[in-house]
Amino acid sequence: MSVGEQDPGEGGPPPAEEGPSAAVLLVVTAVLVVGGYFLSVKLAEMGRLQDCVMSGRTNCAPVASPSSGG
Repeated sequence: MSVGEQDPGEGGPPPAEEGPSAAVLLVVTAVLVVGGYFLSVKLAEMGRLQDCVMSGRTNCAPVASPSSGG
């Protein structure tokens, strides 16, 4: 092989590596975003309840009353 020639296997882009597909990554990302949203909502709710209790109030938590009906 002379100096100006290249081997056919050299010089091109490297072959694509096998990995998770874009759809799998999208699903994982969506699950993390939804989970993070629900976690932040729950933490905010718990923070409001703790603030209410720490201020000395006694009617902080909503109590579910049984439905009257027979």
